[in-house]
Amino acid sequence: MSKNTDLNSIEIKCLRLSLGLTHAQVGELSKVSEEEVIAWEAGKTPVSSLAEKKLIDIDETIEMQVLNTCDSIEALFKKEPKRQLSFLVYPTQALYAQYNPDFLGALPLAELYNTSAWRIKKECLLILEVKVTLVAFDLDRYKDYREKEGLKESRENRVKWAATQI
Repeated sequence: MSKNTDLNSIEIKCLRLSLGLTHAQVGELSKVSEEEVIAWEAGKTPVSSLAEKKLIDIDETIEMQVLNTCDSIEALFKKEPKRQLSFLVYPTQALYAQYNPDFLGALPLAELYNTSAWRIKKECLLILEVKVTLVAFDLDRYKDYREKEGLKESRENRVKWAATQI
């Protein structure tokens, strides 16, 4: 392995899988080909220091989101009884970008927000004993709900819709 990297082939593969990314997505984020990522994981070539830094930074960003969200949920439940929560996950980057433009800077792919939501779900159950359900955002069903309820588009109304999907 190259002296400029600390991750070996197994570690880079585990990190990629824990983030829920494909070889192609890691390549896109690292500015290399999918084949290069596959070569890293096979131990044929050293892991790019840019890729290592980028993936570790993403993992740390997700962990901070998990901690901050769980802290907020814990604080909420000190004021009111525990209840079941739902989090929206978005099937495509385009839908995520359309409905969450203010959050786009933190993580570069919708899949990473979904990974974050999964980790929050797990942490809430293990630490806070709070059940979180991940709800896939279905644009058509959400629009039908808004029309039926006479609601405009808003984050709050997406949350209300998600709650109806549990």
